[in-house]
Amino acid sequence: MSLYDIELKTIGGDSTNLAPYKDKVLLVVNVASKCGFTPQYTGLEALYRKLKDRGFVVLGFPCDQFGNQEPGSNTEIAEFCKLTYDVSFPIFSKIEVNGPGAHPLYAHLKSMQKGLLGTEGIKWNFTKFLVDRSGNVVERIGPPTLPAAIEDTVLRLL
Repeated sequence: MSLYDIELKTIGGDSTNLAPYKDKVLLVVNVASKCGFTPQYTGLEALYRKLKDRGFVVLGFPCDQFGNQEPGSNTEIAEFCKLTYDVSFPIFSKIEVNGPGAHPLYAHLKSMQKGLLGTEGIKWNFTKFLVDRSGNVVERIGPPTLPAAIEDTVLRLL
């Protein structure tokens, strides 16, 4: 199964997949509204707005598996993202990224790009996966890395 065939739900609850993002460079991020890294929404949005016309998309996946840092409903998450950070990049329905309930998208991403010392598990919110235009996961980026720090890598893929 291709990355683009994996079934997803939008933050509004509609069924979709990543097919609309074929031939684009993707930054897939598990996000949370009550995390120390939450201010990264600002950098993610800035990078998205700067490069979206060149074929770059940030995809946000809310997750509440780390310290109950995303307790809200999908509606509350959508409102928070819009009102607090003016997020315009796509945000999807809340998912799990680890364990038996891990969403198939994250199972795929983790299998394609292992973490530190070959581990698969996501360690915290704002872990980023960079995907090239062909759907290959080219880099897994830890939560402390700011979006601006990966701009040069994104530009090379564009």
